[in-house]
Amino acid sequence: MNIYVGNLSYKVRESDLQQVIEEYGQVESCKIIKDRDTGKSKGFAFVVIPDDAAAAKVIDELNGAEFDGRAMVLKEAIPKN
Repeated sequence: MNIYVGNLSYKVRESDLQQVIEEYGQVESCKIIKDRDTGKSKGFAFVVIPDDAAAAKVIDELNGAEFDGRAMVLKEAIPKN
Protein backbone atom coordinates (compact mmCIF):
# COMPACT_ATOMS: atom_id res chain seq x y z
CA MET A 1 0.00 0.00 0.00
CA ASN A 2 1.19 3.50 -0.82
CA ILE A 3 0.67 5.84 2.15
CA TYR A 4 0.56 9.64 2.04
CA VAL A 5 2.28 11.23 5.05
CA GLY A 6 1.52 14.93 5.44
CA ASN A 7 2.14 17.84 7.81
CA LEU A 8 5.79 16.90 8.23
CA SER A 9 8.35 19.29 9.63
CA TYR A 10 10.58 20.60 6.83
CA LYS A 11 13.60 19.30 8.79
CA VAL A 12 12.50 15.63 8.72
CA ARG A 13 14.77 13.36 6.68
CA GLU A 14 13.67 10.23 4.81
CA SER A 15 15.77 8.04 7.09
CA ASP A 16 14.06 9.51 10.21
CA LEU A 17 10.58 8.94 8.81
CA GLN A 18 11.42 5.43 7.62
CA GLN A 19 12.79 4.53 11.06
CA VAL A 20 9.55 5.62 12.78
CA ILE A 21 7.33 3.71 10.35
CA GLU A 22 9.50 0.56 10.42
CA GLU A 23 8.47 0.10 14.06
CA TYR A 24 5.09 -1.03 12.64
CA GLY A 25 6.10 -2.94 9.52
CA GLN A 26 8.53 -3.39 6.66
CA VAL A 27 9.02 -0.27 4.52
CA GLU A 28 9.63 -0.86 0.82
CA SER A 29 10.34 2.80 0.03
CA CYS A 30 10.14 6.23 1.63
CA LYS A 31 10.25 9.42 -0.45
CA ILE A 32 9.96 12.96 0.91
CA ILE A 33 8.70 15.24 -1.84
CA LYS A 34 10.99 18.20 -2.50
CA ASP A 35 10.61 21.45 -4.40
CA ARG A 36 12.36 21.04 -7.74
CA ASP A 37 13.79 24.58 -7.67
CA THR A 38 15.01 24.85 -4.08
CA GLY A 39 15.43 21.17 -3.18
CA LYS A 40 13.69 21.82 0.15
CA SER A 41 11.02 19.53 1.58
CA LYS A 42 7.41 20.32 0.74
CA GLY A 43 6.31 18.81 4.07
CA PHE A 44 4.87 15.55 2.81
CA ALA A 45 6.05 12.11 1.76
CA PHE A 46 4.95 8.80 0.29
CA VAL A 47 5.79 5.52 2.01
CA VAL A 48 5.24 2.11 0.42
CA ILE A 49 4.50 -0.82 2.73
CA PRO A 50 4.05 -4.16 0.92
CA ASP A 51 1.77 -5.71 3.58
CA ASP A 52 -1.68 -4.04 3.49
CA ALA A 53 -2.53 -5.15 7.04
CA ALA A 54 0.70 -3.62 8.38
CA ALA A 55 0.03 -0.47 6.33
CA ALA A 56 -3.46 -0.14 7.82
CA LYS A 57 -1.95 -0.49 11.30
CA VAL A 58 0.61 2.23 10.53
CA ILE A 59 -2.19 4.57 9.46
CA ASP A 60 -4.26 3.78 12.58
CA GLU A 61 -1.31 4.17 14.96
CA LEU A 62 0.47 7.19 13.48
CA ASN A 63 -2.31 9.37 12.04
CA GLY A 64 -2.36 12.42 14.30
CA ALA A 65 0.79 11.34 16.17
CA GLU A 66 3.34 14.04 16.89
CA PHE A 67 6.64 13.80 15.02
CA ASP A 68 9.24 16.56 15.33
CA GLY A 69 6.67 18.92 16.83
CA ARG A 70 3.90 18.41 14.26
CA ALA A 71 0.88 16.11 14.10
CA MET A 72 1.35 13.82 11.10
CA VAL A 73 -1.48 13.06 8.69
CA LEU A 74 -1.46 9.54 7.26
CA LYS A 75 -3.87 8.05 4.75
CA GLU A 76 -3.85 5.71 1.81
CA ALA A 77 -2.46 7.52 -1.22
CA ILE A 78 -4.85 7.86 -4.14
CA PRO A 79 -3.13 7.09 -7.46
CA LYS A 80 -3.02 9.91 -9.99
CA ASN A 81 -4.65 9.07 -13.30
